[in-house]
Amino acid sequence: MKLDNAIICVTGGDGFLGRHLIEELRYSGYSNLFIPTIDKYDLRSLKDIKRMYADSKADIVIHLAAVVGGIGANRENPGKFFFDNAIMGIQLMEEARLNHISKFVSIGTICAYPKLTPVPFSEDNLWNGYPEETNAPYGLAKKMLLVQGQAYRQQYGFNSIYLLPVNLYGPGDNFDPASSHVIPALIKKCIDAKLGNKNSITVWGTGQATREFLYAKDAAKAIVLATELYNGDLPVNLGAGFEISIKDLVEMIVELTGFKGKLIWDTSKPDGQPRRMLNTDRAKIEFGFEAHTSFRKGLQTTIDYYLNRSNI
Repeated sequence: MKLDNAIICVTGGDGFLGRHLIEELRYSGYSNLFIPTIDKYDLRSLKDIKRMYADSKADIVIHLAAVVGGIGANRENPGKFFFDNAIMGIQLMEEARLNHISKFVSIGTICAYPKLTPVPFSEDNLWNGYPEETNAPYGLAKKMLLVQGQAYRQQYGFNSIYLLPVNLYGPGDNFDPASSHVIPALIKKCIDAKLGNKNSITVWGTGQATREFLYAKDAAKAIVLATELYNGDLPVNLGAGFEISIKDLVEMIVELTGFKGKLIWDTSKPDGQPRRMLNTDRAKIEFGFEAHTSFRKGLQTTIDYYLNRSNI
């Protein structure tokens, strides 16, 4: 089901995933796109949200915008991460309902899952415990959009879907060490150490935790497919269907960046959630999504992007 000439508003469209999504939407033939940038619309402000809907005249909203960061940023800003993400999403959806938006696509987070969810994570286990403590405020704030969407569907017949992407990576990622996630942080750390002729780098945790990663371009494709084809009330995982330990991840990035020094594991720092890997069957069944980018290829492309961006 194509969306014809629908006006699609993409919050966070100028962010990391947003830029990949805009490219994928245009590739798929959608040209009526409205991208509210943060300098014009503060989506934590109800006044700005109302103005965004008036200006965009949107038919569909894909809500990507979020205040995000790695473990360190989550530990330092739990209140901000909760409030900003919760108030943004709740008011956006309420105003979407009042403006008769035909479809609202909420992008959730794997941080919404309970800390000790059995691997692979099934959507049916989403409520079976409290999230991992270091990012629980962020995860729960985003999880409330699932509750809100289901409640609005029940009471108002509002068409809201909820997608749960695993950790994303790829060209255009955030490489700021104060707020970046694990892959861009490690790429920058290894390349900076190599250029600075340092003989070691320090990595957080024990290396035993596992993660799954989805290439951002693949995630964008999944979101377009879900926007076109999925209208259910159940949450849907978006993942690549593999699991890698942080130790193996670090060693792969060390190899691909050419860093020859020693790895020092700072075990006083948290590992975060012990294991993360998604069951991706529902996405395949409901809208035919499967990830196609190999992890090694995706990492190399991301490293090349960072090198080119930094003129190294």
